[in-house]
Amino acid sequence: MARWRLLLGRTLLITVPAAALVGLARVFLANSGYWPGSSMTTAWEATDEGGPAAEFGGRGTWLVGDSLVRARHDGVTGFDAATGGRRWQYLPPRRTDICTVSPTVDGSLLLIAYGIRASLSDSAAGQADSAGCSTVAALDLSDGRELWHGPRVPEPHGLGNTHAEGLLAAGGGLGVVLDAGADARALRALNLRTGAPRWRAAAPAGCSPGLAAAAPQQVLALLTCGDELKPAAFDPADGKERWTVPLDDRRGVDTRTDVSFVAISPIPVRVNGNAPGFPAFAPDGRPTARIADSGARYGKISSATTADGRLYALTDGGRWGRLAAFDLATGDQLWQQDFGGARYKRSGLHAQGGKVMALLSSTKYGDSLHVFDADDGNELEDRAFRDHVGTADDLILHRDLVIAARADDADWPFSAFRRW
Repeated sequence: MARWRLLLGRTLLITVPAAALVGLARVFLANSGYWPGSSMTTAWEATDEGGPAAEFGGRGTWLVGDSLVRARHDGVTGFDAATGGRRWQYLPPRRTDICTVSPTVDGSLLLIAYGIRASLSDSAAGQADSAGCSTVAALDLSDGRELWHGPRVPEPHGLGNTHAEGLLAAGGGLGVVLDAGADARALRALNLRTGAPRWRAAAPAGCSPGLAAAAPQQVLALLTCGDELKPAAFDPADGKERWTVPLDDRRGVDTRTDVSFVAISPIPVRVNGNAPGFPAFAPDGRPTARIADSGARYGKISSATTADGRLYALTDGGRWGRLAAFDLATGDQLWQQDFGGARYKRSGLHAQGGKVMALLSSTKYGDSLHVFDADDGNELEDRAFRDHVGTADDLILHRDLVIAARADDADWPFSAFRRW
């Protein structure tokens, strides 16, 4: 009996420290991306020709079939989503730059606008070239072909070196163009595949259109009505106005405010500055919810995305930041989850297939991927990246890959990662 007790004691002395060492090793390896079952490894990285990013605009990234597409001021490039290899490249005509693109792709079709960008010296002297953003074209992103191009009425004083967001929209087979003109702005719809004219929308009396978004159900626009901004909807068949409503019934939202459409149906709108938050509207224009830009429970919203009638937001709440979910039909907060361990820069958010995915980036603690159940916020995955990811404009899912997309990076547009 004494002999067995001695052997048992020696075994415990050896086993307990070994278990502790295994636990410490697991924590270290998991945080470094080298622990099986909780890591992300690099599958490939796509490289581009480089060159400085311009302030002229024309930025965006999309997944079209099995191609990843990145648009910049100097061209649109397609990459193989499985390998990262370049498939094709579209370059605008000589001496022109792409000044804007439609935020969404309709099938494989993208609407772009290009023109001559004013030189920095001309812009500083107030002599911006009026030819900026004067040509509209449709691209087929399956192979990079230009299907057609035609004129657009540019801004009377040119765009200079500023962004031109909201001038184009694509959806429901339509390309929607915001013409500027000397006296008034107008929305014009074209057949996206052929460029054939479809209609010209008439804004309500006293209003001027801006910032367009298109979908099969209706075409949206942000109107300037006096000193107030109002969302409006037009019939995609003939351009007739369906409804125009205020962003804020009580106070209104003045024209100096930064406003953007977050999604098409339902219709959440992001308002920055004056009465910041996310007012949401039903397809008939009826107000449904208003989600505040910050709240005592969830903190201040930094970025947001939508899926299945919900808005998912990354916030600065708690000690390390939070992910919160809201119902766009009622504005109610459904759940929230805290991130733990370190203060990260939250640089990517994606919702699809009943899951919400967040990329957290930290030069000190490494990068990590968190996946949550969209219904109840239960965390399904917490994985560390073996290699540095950095910031990402978007996260794209393709087969078994998680792809970080960077529209602004000259040399590093896409990086693909695989679970390990």
